[in-house]
Amino acid sequence: MDYGYPVLTSLIAFPLLAAVGLFIVPGWLSRGFTLAASIVELMLAIPLIQGLRFTSEFQFVERLPWIPQWGLEYYLGIDGISYLMVLLTLAVLPLCVLCSWTYIGKRIKEFHFCLLFMTSACIGVFSALDLVLFYVFWEAMLIPMYLLIAVWGGDERRYASIKFFLYTLAGSTLLLAAIVAFRITGGTFAIPELMTINFTFNFQFWAFLAMALAFAIKVPMFPFHTWLPAAHVQAPSAGSVILAAVLLKMGTYGFLRFCLPLTPAASEFFAPMMIAISIASIIYGGAVALGQSDVKKLVAYSSVGHMGFVTLGIFLFNVRGVEGAIMQMLNHGIVTGAMFMMIGAVYERSHSRNISDNMGLGKYMPAFMFFWGLFALSSFGFPGTNGFVGEILVFIGAFQAKTWIGFAIVPGALLAAAYMFKVSLKLAWGQPSSFKPGWKDLNEREWTYLAIPAVFVLYIGLAPGIFYKIIDPSIEKLLMDFGERKAVVQVENQQPVKTAAQSVFSGLLFSAE
Repeated sequence: MDYGYPVLTSLIAFPLLAAVGLFIVPGWLSRGFTLAASIVELMLAIPLIQGLRFTSEFQFVERLPWIPQWGLEYYLGIDGISYLMVLLTLAVLPLCVLCSWTYIGKRIKEFHFCLLFMTSACIGVFSALDLVLFYVFWEAMLIPMYLLIAVWGGDERRYASIKFFLYTLAGSTLLLAAIVAFRITGGTFAIPELMTINFTFNFQFWAFLAMALAFAIKVPMFPFHTWLPAAHVQAPSAGSVILAAVLLKMGTYGFLRFCLPLTPAASEFFAPMMIAISIASIIYGGAVALGQSDVKKLVAYSSVGHMGFVTLGIFLFNVRGVEGAIMQMLNHGIVTGAMFMMIGAVYERSHSRNISDNMGLGKYMPAFMFFWGLFALSSFGFPGTNGFVGEILVFIGAFQAKTWIGFAIVPGALLAAAYMFKVSLKLAWGQPSSFKPGWKDLNEREWTYLAIPAVFVLYIGLAPGIFYKIIDPSIEKLLMDFGERKAVVQVENQQPVKTAAQSVFSGLLFSAE
């Protein structure tokens, strides 16, 4: 369907234009202007819903020469894997504006500039089909996220922002090396064309390692997770929401978009390691979250466990596992983003994130506790909520792959229930440590930005069928191509493990000489 204008380009360009426009409008209009821009951005996405076809092919494709001498193209398109991530990014922007309405009191224009710039970069990441274009957007989003933490963060914001920047930049350097290698070996930067090339196992081995480390840091997977709690705790509410809802998904999206299609044989070779790290992330994230006294740090560590379910589902290489991974990406973005907004709301009242300073809220803020209870149930996968939909699919995929994998992640699910019940009971019925009768329950603005994710928690939990229709064709094509191209490489190289070991050994000898 032709809409007469480039849909994806408009979604990327409009937030940038609005960001520039911020410096024209008066300061007191910054919040309202950004909220209006976010609503217009949602309206620009209407063609994505109207024109969506349930197919595995890339849709809304835009392809123009960029730098022909270098083989670079302005190449955009989305499929079922990226479609939900683009919509999630668009939905997060107005919620971030609303939850920051009274939270941010300094450099308001610059703050909203960062939100708009971040939105543009994130949509670019999920829609880019040229490796270099993808990398440009991937790096661009580091700048506003760094500023959100460093300028509007807590007391230790400098440490947290620098740690975030250095960790992700280190991974990005390896990703750039892999991109250059794909261009030299495959002769193109176009991702769909690279998906048709059967690279040798030796090449896949090193390319996978470079990409997987970059994506593992972004997820983050254990033991590359240490930047995440610091970044979440120090970031303002909107920064934590974007970080949890969108940025963490870029790592798992990278595994789905690059590692499995471009390096299938290496992905299978490293699958046992990735599964082991995913299980470790699930259990470690849950165990550490259980011992937290800071509610924001608890939710941050819970993200390590939840994203472990996503990476596990991806490397099970079956339909149910990958279905569960993508649904968990979406659901984690909705629920954890909402919980960070709620933590920001209560922090504005108590000026503390410690659980002990925010107990007994059920008596003074019943509406707040209603939403918290709903999101807490979803967080540990209670039936009828969206969290259950993704988690149960990963469990099914795990038992289909290997029975022991399914049993290995049961403790992670139990830990999630334990830490969520623990914090929820204390927040609702714990003995208050301070006088709270003067506290007001949710206002109209807070009701608005919490009711929206609450609707999706229940809608996806009770009627997820439409989401399967969107993602299933792309998943089936991904796994079919994965199986065929993996088999071709293995036939061409009958001993991939031996070959890889020889490559490593040769590299060590060469370095020693």
